[in-house]
Amino acid sequence: MPDPAPPSPMTEIARLVEEVTKSGKGLAEDLLMKLVKEIAKLFSVKTDEIAVLQLSPDAGVLHFVYPMKLRVIGTLPMTAANSLAVRTARDKRPEMINNFPAHKHPTIFEAVNLDESGQERQPIQKIMSAPLLLESKSVGVIQISRKGKAPATAGADFSIRDLTTLMTTASMLAKCFKPLVKSNE
Repeated sequence: MPDPAPPSPMTEIARLVEEVTKSGKGLAEDLLMKLVKEIAKLFSVKTDEIAVLQLSPDAGVLHFVYPMKLRVIGTLPMTAANSLAVRTARDKRPEMINNFPAHKHPTIFEAVNLDESGQERQPIQKIMSAPLLLESKSVGVIQISRKGKAPATAGADFSIRDLTTLMTTASMLAKCFKPLVKSNE
């Protein structure tokens, strides 16, 4: 009898989220890395094309949870102009941009080389952003991007189906974050 097929990335994400919530210890680094790998599979992107940010308890800044290199240096004040992550958290709605370089946005985090293989850093060409919502309150943001020297080399455009899948993923992932925000109506 053949081996059963491995679980789909969405099934594995749901299992990992359940593991995090049952543990009661929050999102430990090992589980975060497993979740990111499954999310990367789900969207056919590299792990350095995923960002997860958490809103601070006072709702004043977004902190990077992932990528790890941005945890120490990566915060975005909720007053930041032109930040897709800030807009996503504030407006509590997803967004998809398939020509990201044409949009004014902070590029400081794009300057950090996240690729461990030593390859030259690539700018974000295409991006999707979805809020992490708990009880209709924003607790963070997840972003999926496609990087490359030009839009044509970054891969396929994101579709409405991709954005819908990201919204489903975000609703599951949000359960990993404790309701930190006091008031973010």
